[in-house]
Amino acid sequence: MKKLYLYIAALYLGMFGTYAQNAHQLPSGDTTHYQSRKLHFDEANFVSAYYHQDGNNSAVTGGIGTEKLTDIANTFDLQLSRYNKQGKKNTFLFELGVDHYTSASSDKIDPNSISSASMSDIRIYPSLNWTHSNEETGNSYGFTGSYSQEYDYQSVGAGFNLSRLSKDKNRQFDFKLQAFLDTWTVILPVELRGTNNGSGSEGDSRSVGTEPRNSFNASFGLSQVINKSLQVELIVEPAYQHGLLATKYQRNYFTDGSLRAETLPGNRYKLPIGARLNYFLGDRFVIRTFYRYYMDNWGIRAHTAELEVPIKLSSFISISPFYRYNDQKGTRYFAPYGQHEPAAQYFTSDYDLSTLNSSFYGTGIRFAPPKGVFGWQHLNMLELRYGHYSRSTSLTSNIISLNLKIK
Repeated sequence: MKKLYLYIAALYLGMFGTYAQNAHQLPSGDTTHYQSRKLHFDEANFVSAYYHQDGNNSAVTGGIGTEKLTDIANTFDLQLSRYNKQGKKNTFLFELGVDHYTSASSDKIDPNSISSASMSDIRIYPSLNWTHSNEETGNSYGFTGSYSQEYDYQSVGAGFNLSRLSKDKNRQFDFKLQAFLDTWTVILPVELRGTNNGSGSEGDSRSVGTEPRNSFNASFGLSQVINKSLQVELIVEPAYQHGLLATKYQRNYFTDGSLRAETLPGNRYKLPIGARLNYFLGDRFVIRTFYRYYMDNWGIRAHTAELEVPIKLSSFISISPFYRYNDQKGTRYFAPYGQHEPAAQYFTSDYDLSTLNSSFYGTGIRFAPPKGVFGWQHLNMLELRYGHYSRSTSLTSNIISLNLKIK
């Protein structure tokens, strides 16, 4: 459902930032010239994406039923910078995201209601990052604040980022630390509500309880330039979650015919370990490979491999076909519709947590003409991307997006 969309969109839109990396060295700067201390516009990006999925394993109805969902996501970011008296650069990045989705499966939380609380909704998520950098050494640090609001949750986030570059500019260490303090509205399926339990729908005055869900993520990255053609990176991203980790409006059916709301442990430890290798074949081809191993204390184990090959067709046109494969061993708490044992302490029929394999593939085309897109000098990049996702549980999805960069 929505969790799957957010995962696919994140990995898909995250690819936008990979193509423009320098082919032969890590970022460096020159502070020998005078730098203005006025606030300066660096760039702005606008990304708009349309996502559609369909399947027949909805967790809301116990692992059966429609998973149809559509989402229109728009994000806008604005980057400004200024230099202080010591010649150090301060960069300010403001991002605003607005998503609108419709979910057929969420409408089954209360099928007798005229409009379920989550049948359609708007998600708004602004964030602000400040980074202080020394362009002579390549070192930097910064802080991020974020907020997100949807019908059944609100989230407040904070983060810290640090980068250190070696003297020869060939090795870089990156560290990130993030915390998200979420408050979830505890909406139960209609069959499990008491007389005084609300539905969360507009106009329903009955009370609906809330529970916390807090997430703490760290990221350690070490990249090394081997030579002018080869760059490698090792990434470790431990994470910890605490609070209400189950989605309480998702039904679970048992072998004795009983029905309960999804119940999962209140703690979750995650440990993804990844490696990235970029190889530059002259000026026209780049081979980008990525592998990640994932494990957590719920018993999930997963292998993910990705290949992307940006191809430069001309001085300002390139295409980037990509393919990602994922093989996952599911959590010990998963069982399909009607197969949970009555004595089970924890249980879910959410196929996102099941044993599965999936493929995600597509391509992008990027335009960056020297005189600007459509002759507008400041619109210096336009990128269109399409991706198709399919997995062994029969769920499929498609996403298409547009990215515009103004400098």
